[in-house]
Amino acid sequence: MIIRPELQALRSDDTPQRHAQLQLKIVLAEWQASASARLAEAELTRLADGALLEDLPLLAALFSAEDPSALEFVGNLVGRLCKGLAQAPLGQIPLRHFTDDALASIMLARSGFATLSLQAFDSVGIARRQRAVSASFAPGQSWEHVLAGSVSADLVHCRKVWSDRAELEVEPIELGQGSTLVRSNRDTALQLGRISGLLVILRLQCRSASGGVTCEYTLADGRLVHQAASTSRESRLELTAALLGRMGRADASPLLAAMAQEAGSAGLRWQALRECLGLDSAEGFRTLSAIARSSADPLAAPAAALRAQLLETHPQLAEVKPCPA
Repeated sequence: MIIRPELQALRSDDTPQRHAQLQLKIVLAEWQASASARLAEAELTRLADGALLEDLPLLAALFSAEDPSALEFVGNLVGRLCKGLAQAPLGQIPLRHFTDDALASIMLARSGFATLSLQAFDSVGIARRQRAVSASFAPGQSWEHVLAGSVSADLVHCRKVWSDRAELEVEPIELGQGSTLVRSNRDTALQLGRISGLLVILRLQCRSASGGVTCEYTLADGRLVHQAASTSRESRLELTAALLGRMGRADASPLLAAMAQEAGSAGLRWQALRECLGLDSAEGFRTLSAIARSSADPLAAPAAALRAQLLETHPQLAEVKPCPA
């Protein structure tokens, strides 16, 4: 392995690394202080709070076909960062970023459940990847603006959903420089195919604040192969509930009972209910019965079915007093 002298020197003195990073942080801070960057962040906040894109002048312009605003907005930041990296090559871009053999992505701004990111797809790297055999659908909405390159892609529409499968329809499309796309992530997935040159996309995403479930279906027959919480917060809460159950923390049963009855995704609530039943059968059964009696609750029917099954298997549960009104 060949290690350049300047990298070898960092093992004993990281001052150049820290100086380079400070220089790039200054570059980013200068851009973030600009009028356009501050307006973008403010509009992202409004979008996350439920505002319509057409009521947000800057973001609406960024995702208008053939509008030069997107190139100007992105070029301003990328130009600053490239100049900063030229002067401080040992530094790293102080924005959340990711890269592999096919994709490089930078998150330009974020507010709540709304994110603005820049993505570059390499044609050779994408061509080496296996063709997709499934598509995922999640609560939220996406806007894409192609800034460079072109791609043959598929829009996968989810037409109908059952408990274990979905009816999918694939629509081939062509996207080139200046093309824009607006889609509901719950109903439509975008899958990239053959790329000409380097494909650069400005992407705006706004996930549902109420959470929900991300579902993955096979393209061949629409079979459900995976589902998960659509937000990291709900994923963490599900893992926490499961961990409390595995630890045998019976003292956490009131908390789990409250989680099961709060507004939230069905997956999270059901996980909390299951763990509560396992830790404290009386507390869990009272919570289960309360949910089953609430006709407006989307979990009422499965809760009632589970309650009946438990009573048949364990008749003594009928003696558990209901939750006080």
